[in-house]
Amino acid sequence: MSGQPFSPPEPMIDPFLHLKISLNPDGTITRLRGDQHISPSPNPNLPIPVLTKDMSINPSHNTTARIFLPRKTLDHNPFHKLPIIVYFHGGGFILFSAASDFLHDLCINLANDVNSIIVSIDYRLAPEHRLPAAYDDAMEALHWIKTQSDDWLKNYGDYSNCYIMGGSAGANIAYNAGLRVAAETNVNDDYLKSLKIRGLILSQPFFGSTKRVASELRLLNDAVLPPHVCDLMWELSLPIGVDRDHEYCNPTVGDSVGGLDRVRELGWRVLVSGCDGDPLMDHQMALARVIEEKDVVVVKSFTEGGCHGAEVRDLIKQKQLHDLIKDFISFSQN
Repeated sequence: MSGQPFSPPEPMIDPFLHLKISLNPDGTITRLRGDQHISPSPNPNLPIPVLTKDMSINPSHNTTARIFLPRKTLDHNPFHKLPIIVYFHGGGFILFSAASDFLHDLCINLANDVNSIIVSIDYRLAPEHRLPAAYDDAMEALHWIKTQSDDWLKNYGDYSNCYIMGGSAGANIAYNAGLRVAAETNVNDDYLKSLKIRGLILSQPFFGSTKRVASELRLLNDAVLPPHVCDLMWELSLPIGVDRDHEYCNPTVGDSVGGLDRVRELGWRVLVSGCDGDPLMDHQMALARVIEEKDVVVVKSFTEGGCHGAEVRDLIKQKQLHDLIKDFISFSQN
């Protein structure tokens, strides 16, 4: 019939099946995925490009850090310290860990390509620990990096050249943790003084709103991350009783926008990357505009094609991202 508004087809994919999870009566979930976990390899005598080891952050929360150290660093000038990238993995706040095989491999390549120490944080997952638990864990991890005496970080890491990075939901965590750090630095100049943050690196950040944006409507039945699957992730991770226009999900609303003033004053730079094959791209571009409108220096990279998570699993896209990060860090040091 002419004159009738267009209604997109109803999504056909069951979000629980898509995510391979089941909901339990007590509100927890059972994760049914069969992802492999990789053990760390700290032995410098092994013929591997990057050494790895796990450290406990908070035993009561079961939060840990996996540290990635480029093997070639051991043979170089000990006075040349490496940038420290604090990395938060994706998974919609409900899935994966720093030991998940593809995330471990990503950090191996990131450490090697960018010649940096990567500290990948295992934070508490929702719905067992809803937001802001992951943000709290991120802040605790930053304090831990500053105060503990791990020899890899102490001997090879440049505490004056640190970046907070994440992919997807991890980029959401990196952004919100960055705002917290900036705000608390404003109150107490000694806060994280010995761990100088120079910027945020947000790869395909996971944000949304109650209103569907054009990229979501265009990719309503996306094979990788259809919008209704995102809806379930937000339902499981946001505080009980709030919707997707809460500031944890929608960065264009709430008090968080004001926190960008302090980010500008601190001279941080922000990298936001994405692609037009990702249903979340318009949300990511809106985030970049909000940051830019606060006169924070933003490096934007939105490419054609791809999909959500391409920068994790597609080695060509991953290398392009790592080259971008290397340039971003090099410029931020000057």
